[in-house]
Amino acid sequence: MSAKDELYRTFPVVVTQAVVWGEMDAYQHVNNVVYFRYFENARLEYFRRIAWFDIEKTTGVGPILASTSARYRRPLTYPDTIHIGCRLLEMKEDRFSIEYRIVSDALADVATLGEGLMVAFHYENGKKAPLPEELKANIRDLEASVGKG
Repeated sequence: MSAKDELYRTFPVVVTQAVVWGEMDAYQHVNNVVYFRYFENARLEYFRRIAWFDIEKTTGVGPILASTSARYRRPLTYPDTIHIGCRLLEMKEDRFSIEYRIVSDALADVATLGEGLMVAFHYENGKKAPLPEELKANIRDLEASVGKG
């Protein structure tokens, strides 16, 4: 395992993708808003792995992104390949927070750190709801898988 790989080894979900030329701005680095799309890609893969969209079909309880933030450490530029890690920070009755880490191949370093707060929401009722037990179990299982396999 390379030193770069160690930067995201503790994340159960890592999405790898290319930096696209059109994501850069007039200052020749990736525009700040694009990082939130990168986070979204990892977040949706996290949801897929915990089967939230399947669970939502039976419970009516789905995700709402209540807040998100980014801390830019190093600018990304084209061409590059990035690895977007996503992992649990904390889980409560009706919400959980996740952490993101974007690692750049070109920089061989962490480019960006982020966080997101996910709230369970019953869409038909229009109200917050407890996280379904099956979902919580899936999150625990996914997080426990780090370093295995």
